Amino acid sequence: MSRFVKDYYNTNAEREQERLDMPLCRIEFVSTLRLIDKYFPKQGQICDIGGATGRYTIELLSKGYSVTLLDISDQSIKLADIQLKENELSADQLIIGDARDMNMLASGKYDAALMLGPMYHIVERAERSKALQELKRILKPQGVAIIAYLNSWGLIKTGLTDFPDWYKDISVLRSMLSEHTFTGQSLSGFTECYWSTPEAALREVTATDLEVLSYAGAESFVGSLGAIVERLAVDNSEAYENVVKVAAETSELEQFRDSADHLHIVARKKDA
Repeated sequence: MSRFVKDYYNTNAEREQERLDMPLCRIEFVSTLRLIDKYFPKQGQICDIGGATGRYTIELLSKGYSVTLLDISDQSIKLADIQLKENELSADQLIIGDARDMNMLASGKYDAALMLGPMYHIVERAERSKALQELKRILKPQGVAIIAYLNSWGLIKTGLTDFPDWYKDISVLRSMLSEHTFTGQSLSGFTECYWSTPEAALREVTATDLEVLSYAGAESFVGSLGAIVERLAVDNSEAYENVVKVAAETSELEQFRDSADHLHIVARKKDA
């Protein structure tokens, strides 16, 4: 991750804190919590890697887990500390750090981990491999992780409404059928990032000798429909709540998971 990524999240820490309350992003949030409930052990030590302002850390602590939060942004960690105190919760550690080098964390310590941001902000393949190796190192044998990628196959649809001018260049449109890397300071209001495909992301995870248990498209059948979901949340809240529930329930279905914006891979460390 470059300084551009750190600078972006330092500048946008409060925005990131609020993002998961937006109608479409809330579906991502609820889907991820469902995966946690389904695949994580019912108790133990969790590492929230790239956990920003601690939205998932708070949920995990509330469920009784012991949690360490690590993020590259010092402003995000400061805001996480404030949020934890307001909720009368205490994390084991709040660490300003990089997913590619977690030397401050002991090997084989964690029963489970979240890595919901780093893999789509590390643009070099070798550096992503370092992050995955570090993830595997800190997990106990049979420890489970949820690893997030941005999915080109979902974002190609999202672009029709969110960044249609890109498609004036047909080569850009065609490039989104495969992996895509954006370097530099800005990407339509976002920052430096890497977009994968399900095939490439799964290959990258298994190359680290992690066992893939499942994967999900966090937005399920509503991926790329952000504007419609926003209107639904305002105009028909009962229908919206049902959509949130069913989207989370169906995020692992084959017909939906390959075409959502966020790809969440559930993987397990093999026995030593």
